[in-house]
Amino acid sequence: MHTADMWLGGARVEACGRLPVHDRWTGEPFAEVAQADVGLCRRAVAASEAAFRELRRAPSHARRDACARVAAGLRREAAELAELVAREAGKPISLARAEVERAATTFELAAECATQPRGEVLSLDRVASHARYAGRYERVPLGPVLAFSPFNFPLNLVAHKVAPALACGASVLVKPSPRTPLSALALGRLVREAGLHPDAMIVLPTSDALAGELVADPAFAVFTFTGSDSVGYALKARCAKKRALLELGGNAAAIVHHDAPELGRALDALTTSAFAYAGQVCIKTQRIYVHDTLFDEVLAGLAERAARLAPEEPTAAVGVLGPMIDAASAARVDAWVDEALASSSAGVRAAHRAGRDGARLGPAVLTCQGEPRGLRVVEEEAFGPVLVVRRYAELAEALEEVNASRYGLQAGLFTDSARAIDLAFDALDVGGLIVNDPPSFRSDAMPYGGTKDSGLGREGVAHAVLEYTAPKMLVTRRG
Repeated sequence: MHTADMWLGGARVEACGRLPVHDRWTGEPFAEVAQADVGLCRRAVAASEAAFRELRRAPSHARRDACARVAAGLRREAAELAELVAREAGKPISLARAEVERAATTFELAAECATQPRGEVLSLDRVASHARYAGRYERVPLGPVLAFSPFNFPLNLVAHKVAPALACGASVLVKPSPRTPLSALALGRLVREAGLHPDAMIVLPTSDALAGELVADPAFAVFTFTGSDSVGYALKARCAKKRALLELGGNAAAIVHHDAPELGRALDALTTSAFAYAGQVCIKTQRIYVHDTLFDEVLAGLAERAARLAPEEPTAAVGVLGPMIDAASAARVDAWVDEALASSSAGVRAAHRAGRDGARLGPAVLTCQGEPRGLRVVEEEAFGPVLVVRRYAELAEALEEVNASRYGLQAGLFTDSARAIDLAFDALDVGGLIVNDPPSFRSDAMPYGGTKDSGLGREGVAHAVLEYTAPKMLVTRRG
């Protein structure tokens, strides 16, 4: 069995316990990682503070080159890292390979960002009384960053927290998901080998209780979290004076308007968005609103495509649907589908529904004729392979339904109408609108984040650097 150790100061450290990591297809443990106790957590906090004092003064070329070396290391070890992601997260190997490539791109973006100007010369002499004053500001790192990462993108979502920190000169302590810690530990090794301070990135597997204490620790100036809204906002309440960057849940919707171009391609993309990786993506398509004129064709096309999908072994699969992270998660989603089908007022029926075997849950395509309020598959984040399709007559009606969710990460709109795009962009309360692709589209360079219960702040390296830094002003009186 593979054993993963913790590192501080460039050396392995002994931990008080071990946490098993399970192969998501077989359910069997295949590795174990060190678990930090209170003492080790305190040492890690102190080490992160010490690293920050050095990193904040590191020249931009050193930060740039280190990020570039991490990117090169990710590509060099891409095959091994993809298999690691596939096993510990249950992610189909094609998607795991794409995640490794995205993580490399994230660090390349950080390398570019490290040497970009982060300040401005200001004209303070705009009034006569300030004629002798000159000013400029620089954005400086606020302090050490505390990062909590989720299970579903165990490499690239860690990269999105670490790469901006290294780019701007901040140390970062990562508490990975206990379900998928190996990818974060592998990335930590690549960062250690990149030539910055050995504690520039510390990976600290520990209990949720001890992690909660870290959130309240004044040593950290920034807290960045990706996960559920309930946990995220509970942790934010413990942040005190920290800046909090929260990337939380989603219940992403897509609108298929009457003039949607390339309908077959759109249905292929929406099927992948709804069911790839068993729907365990916060911007996966969960709701689709279809114009009356296309509803029957779209519903039949989605059901037909869903019927071709079944969970496959992640490291060998050529498909996109693997197991869910555990049997309890699969049972929860299955129960939500049962609840919807049993509703007497919503008129829910299944255009397609597959069965469940432990953590292996097949797709469900549902539609409803009545009022769906109160149904969790419509109002909450399913985070599983379920899709609800509804019809609309007027675009304004569809926009209102999309906005009815308490979440606001991203939405999709399929149309050839510039007016429809403008109306949707103006009306939808979301962090991003994706036109003629599903809401699950994300470029690692774009500002990514949501509104309402979907979080605070924006990721994307250059945008996260703004979250990790603050302007520091210099004013000089001349003569």
